[in-house]
Order: sequence, then structure tokens, then C-alpha cells
Amino acid sequence: MEKSLEGKVIVLTGGASGIGRECAIVYAREGATVAILDRNFDDAKEAASGLGNCSTAYYADVSKGSDIEAAIGSVLKEFGRLDAVHNNAGIVSPSCPLHETTEEQWDDLHRTNLKSVYWTTKFAFAALVESKGTILNTASMVGLLGQTDHAAYVATKGGMISLTKAMAADYARYQIRVNAVCPAGAWTPMLEQWAAEQPNPAGIRQYLDDIHMLGYCPRGDVIADAAAFLLSSKARFITGCILPVSGGAELGYRR
Repeated sequence: MEKSLEGKVIVLTGGASGIGRECAIVYAREGATVAILDRNFDDAKEAASGLGNCSTAYYADVSKGSDIEAAIGSVLKEFGRLDAVHNNAGIVSPSCPLHETTEEQWDDLHRTNLKSVYWTTKFAFAALVESKGTILNTASMVGLLGQTDHAAYVATKGGMISLTKAMAADYARYQIRVNAVCPAGAWTPMLEQWAAEQPNPAGIRQYLDDIHMLGYCPRGDVIADAAAFLLSSKARFITGCILPVSGGAELGYRR
């Protein structure tokens, strides 16, 4: 059976755990070499070790441009090409409205979730022009719908959604496609942490099932399957797409 990502070299930020790790597994299964960039380097190396296809891990704190520059340089030196960048790394905390958010928390969220896209694009751009490659961003349904008590996080994901559209418009002339996936909820270590921070951790799990019209909060594999499609030639005429992978959450919260 033909593999949809055969021979591709994909840089994946935040691939050590959660949705990123699920994406790494699917990308490798579809024939790609996956270069995981993550500040949790031990977990990243462990994740990469089971993928095959010469997949590997590089240390990078994506909030730091120098880390990303060094890691992407190493990828290009090792593999000689780059076909896709998946900007997946992100943080969520704090769980509070804007006026209670500290300046440090605001800056940390924006550097990690949004400015990191600037850095990966800056340092991968020439290689993506050469390969006529693809950029994929992990946004969130909250960037479209909003969410209480997460103003700084929502701002980063709303910014990522708008940025995705601007990048798609700018880079179409180079045949570089730029898209985003928007999960509503997916069980990951980060979401588990978020749920534990809520006033009623037990009730939040039922809430996370209920907001998805299909009736359950999924694991990250459902995001990974959609991401692999958007990176593949099957999506060759899709750019600027903000794809909900949300179980219908955008249709309205079910009670």
C-alpha cells in the first residue's frame, strides 16, 4: 500500500508527548522521517527511537530563536532537505481572565505558542521553497470560539489562525501550502494538567465529553490522522484551511 508521506522529512515541534507524539507516530507510519524538536529532550529521544525511518530528536526550546535555528540547521545538515514543518508545541496555563494574567505568563504563552511559528518559518523557509513544502499549525477551537478564563491562551491561538491565513496568502507563490488544525479537546498530558487545575476536576471530564457533539473527548490520534492528510499530496490543493477536528464542538456546546 502506498504511504502518503513516503520520503518526506518533517520537522515537528512539541513531538515528545501528547498530540505531537501521536502525530510523530502517524507520520512515521506513513513513511516520513520525523525530526522532533522539543525542550523535553529525553522524552523526545525516547519518542523518536521507536519511529524508524531514521527519525531523530533535537533539543529546542521553541520560544528561543537560537534553539530553533540550530535544530533546523542540524536537520538540514543530516538529511539535506525539509518537506514540512508542523508547529505543534504549545502551553496553556494560566487558567484566568486577562486582568489576572501576569506579564510573564502573557509573554511566555506568546513566545511559545505564536512567536515560535515566526522562528520556524524564518529558518526553514529556504528549504521549504526548494521542496515546495508544507507548513501546518496546531491551533485550537478556542481561537475561533473563545473560552472563559484563558484570555492569553485564546489570544495566541486566534493569532495563529489569522497568521496561518496570512502565511498561506504570502507563500502560495512559492507553492508552499499553509494550514491549521483546530482541536476542541483531546486527552493529552497538558489537558490532564488543565483539568486538574479546574475548580471541579471530576465534573470537567464530563464537560469535555459533552462539548463534542459526537459525545466524547478523543485521544490525540484523531488530530494526527487529519494532520497527516494536510501534509500529504492528497491535500495538494488545500491552503489557508483552518480545519476543525472537534467532534462538532463548533456547532454549539451540548448540555
